[in-house]
Amino acid sequence: MRQQSSPARLLASVALMAVLAAGLGGCQTMSDITGSITTTADPAPVATNTQRALDVYGERYRANPKDANAALAYGEALRANGQRAQAAAVLEQGTIANPGNKQLLGAWGRALADNGDFQQAFEVLSRAHSPDNPDWRILSVQGTTLDQMGRHEEAQRYYESALKIAPGEPSVLSNLGLSYMLSKNLPMAEKMLRQAYASPKADSRVRQNLGLVVGLQGRFAEAESIVKADLPPDQAAANVAYLREMLKGKGDIRAVAHNATPVADLNRPD
Repeated sequence: MRQQSSPARLLASVALMAVLAAGLGGCQTMSDITGSITTTADPAPVATNTQRALDVYGERYRANPKDANAALAYGEALRANGQRAQAAAVLEQGTIANPGNKQLLGAWGRALADNGDFQQAFEVLSRAHSPDNPDWRILSVQGTTLDQMGRHEEAQRYYESALKIAPGEPSVLSNLGLSYMLSKNLPMAEKMLRQAYASPKADSRVRQNLGLVVGLQGRFAEAESIVKADLPPDQAAANVAYLREMLKGKGDIRAVAHNATPVADLNRPD
């Protein structure tokens, strides 16, 4: 069964990446552009809440700012707490102290995207993997940064490259669908999102994005049935209310897209 969403998570997905930083994320704040790049920092030794992570990793980072794992974990905790500028600064310093560390580069690139520094984010992310050993997660995040800059055809090529490495990956298909939505190619957007939605790995953001694209084509009843399918009544009602709010600006696809959620940066696959 697909992951079910809470109204809080649903509303938290409102903001074009800030990766289109998180649909149209990575679109929530690339907050989650994301987010798809895995890390190897040691797990928090105690509680998992954000404040505790800030305390634990902040102390570890201040004790040794050159520790790559500490910088990575602290930077991610800052991002999770919405301290985007500080996260970018910590991750930049970590990268300077550990040149060539691809995990730090990936995290720094996502943090830059969170802050809206899309061109620099794209360049940093390009250094986080190599042409001979590409990372599909980073390719997808790069696509979301290109979409943020209005370079949709280029973005779509990055998503397609990611799909060659990870065929059928719903997070990439969803971001590709959102890119087509930005390009005002709604039939292709729907096609990609339906493929993403058919995957057992698809999460609530894919459901929302598909419903949005269907609604943008004037099929409101179908859109509502998609966003509330298989959900408890309270969550179904919240999803429908969210969809209706999103579609108020349907005359301006770009405006609607800024409230959709890019999935690549938000997902953190194993």
